[in-house]
Amino acid sequence: MSNTTAPPSDLSPRVISNDPALHEVPNGREEEWRFTPIKQVADFFQSQEWASIGAKDAQFVTVRPGDHDSAIEQATGWQAIDLPSALARSQATQVVNIAIPAEHVSGEVIVVDLTAAQGGNYGRVEIEAGAFSKSTIVLRHDMTADVSGVIVTNVSDQADLTVLNMYDGPRTSRHMWQWATTVGRDAQFLGLSITLGGAFVRLSPSVRYAGPGGSAQMLGAFLATDEQFQEFRLFVDHNEPHCRSNVVFKGALSGENTHTVWIGDVLVRREAVGIETYEMNRNLLLNDGPRADSVPNLELETGDVVGAGHASATGRFDDEQLFYLQSRGIPEDLARQLVVRGFFVEVLDKVADEQLRADVLLRIEERIGMQSWELDEVSA
Repeated sequence: MSNTTAPPSDLSPRVISNDPALHEVPNGREEEWRFTPIKQVADFFQSQEWASIGAKDAQFVTVRPGDHDSAIEQATGWQAIDLPSALARSQATQVVNIAIPAEHVSGEVIVVDLTAAQGGNYGRVEIEAGAFSKSTIVLRHDMTADVSGVIVTNVSDQADLTVLNMYDGPRTSRHMWQWATTVGRDAQFLGLSITLGGAFVRLSPSVRYAGPGGSAQMLGAFLATDEQFQEFRLFVDHNEPHCRSNVVFKGALSGENTHTVWIGDVLVRREAVGIETYEMNRNLLLNDGPRADSVPNLELETGDVVGAGHASATGRFDDEQLFYLQSRGIPEDLARQLVVRGFFVEVLDKVADEQLRADVLLRIEERIGMQSWELDEVSA
């Protein structure tokens, strides 16, 4: 695919091109980089002799050479939105390709373990859900090494795709990913990001539509502590009529100098009549010290919509919830853990697969220090 430069078309104007030379090195004063600690990831803005991520053997997964004429990029019109994603696309020597055949209905979760070499890595992942297919994919990221990558997802007409991005591991590595999804006519997409590990994580998920009637949910649950930095920049481009989108991100923060950023941009274009969209971010501060920035943006070019709205809130523990639990004999520490656990239920309840939902909740419980015997005692 030839690289082009597109004019600004959303709330955060930017150069859109697969050519790294057309992207300027950010200095931290740009709107899309103003919250990011640029010095911490300065090497992500330079061409490096980094390795490329791979994948362990899994159903429907192949690893092919990183040619620059990808069929899925041709189908979706994908273009890099910043310098790191342009470098990842052009420098990655191989592509992890996940292709679900048309009309295939998978009853089991497809788990893909992404592997990385020590040091720096470029990542390039392409996911294709064939027409009328239904599947659930879990991407388990290797958090032992630094990765700069792109994920391109195409949900074909009337397909139903769930993708879980799992960032769980040591709090030492740095990850920066662009995740672009195209949703076809009457298709359904659920993208869930669980972010628990890494010293620095910056995710840029986006959704656009390739036909009317598409539905997209972008969900996120994140825990940040020990001076972790996590940034989530979402963009929903309502470019087709009668589509739906729902964005829900919830995070819990603790510790001095811990910092999270959530930016939610929704653009409803003039031709996107009859759409329905809502976005929400909630942040729970577990103690003094952490900082949570939250900026929801909604731009309407037409008033002919079913509904459009956004909400954002950051706060401390609800004292009434703690009092209620403690009045029933639950120790304060466990009561706080139960509140945090319940805080994420709204996000996780949207995951249809019960086993997958339970596995994610278990990871969160482990991170906040809950023990299975504690939950058994509460149930008793």
